[in-house]
Amino acid sequence: MTVLYILVPIAILLVVIAIWVFNWAVNNGQYDDLDSPAHSILFDEDDPAHLAAQSQHDDQPATKTPDDKSL
Repeated sequence: MTVLYILVPIAILLVVIAIWVFNWAVNNGQYDDLDSPAHSILFDEDDPAHLAAQSQHDDQPATKTPDDKSL
């Protein structure tokens, strides 16, 4: 029973740390573009069409949401 006095605060601390890390990842844009890295392995790096599409994708400005704090 006394072990619960140690394990419960440790569990609460781990949950708080996990929530903080998730919020940090979301606020720093870690989840902004999930499709491009997965699709990029399907294309040949020397393909001119792929290079043109990649440069066009890089030229587009990032979409900003109203709740974005970096405005």
